[in-house]
Amino acid sequence: QIRLVESGGGSVQAGGSLRLSCAASRYRYSRVIMGWFRQAPGKEREGIATIDSDGSTNYADSVKGRFSISKDNAKNTLHLQMNSLKPEDTAMYYCAATPGPYSPAFQALERYEYNYWGQGTQVTVSS
Repeated sequence: QIRLVESGGGSVQAGGSLRLSCAASRYRYSRVIMGWFRQAPGKEREGIATIDSDGSTNYADSVKGRFSISKDNAKNTLHLQMNSLKPEDTAMYYCAATPGPYSPAFQALERYEYNYWGQGTQVTVSS
């Protein structure tokens, strides 16, 4: 069982920056992949960034070069640094986690791969 709580959302102007955080409860899993997903009104929830226990990361093309995912292991907290924000980044942002082991066909950016979810934090980017 992993409890996740997001924070840091808000309203910013296009071109601005925002830093999201996700506090995770302590867990005993030896390996956990964590990620950030977002969902805009009328659209499917999409994976935007993930990070493995070894520090390896994956990014969706839509945010590559602008967003950066990181993890503070001491505090068990996930972060998402968002720069050069665009109006199309407006969405509810969710933190997610899934413990191993993983199938060889594991798709890190696919939402169906994740077992635990936070409540979400709203990000609004105005033009």
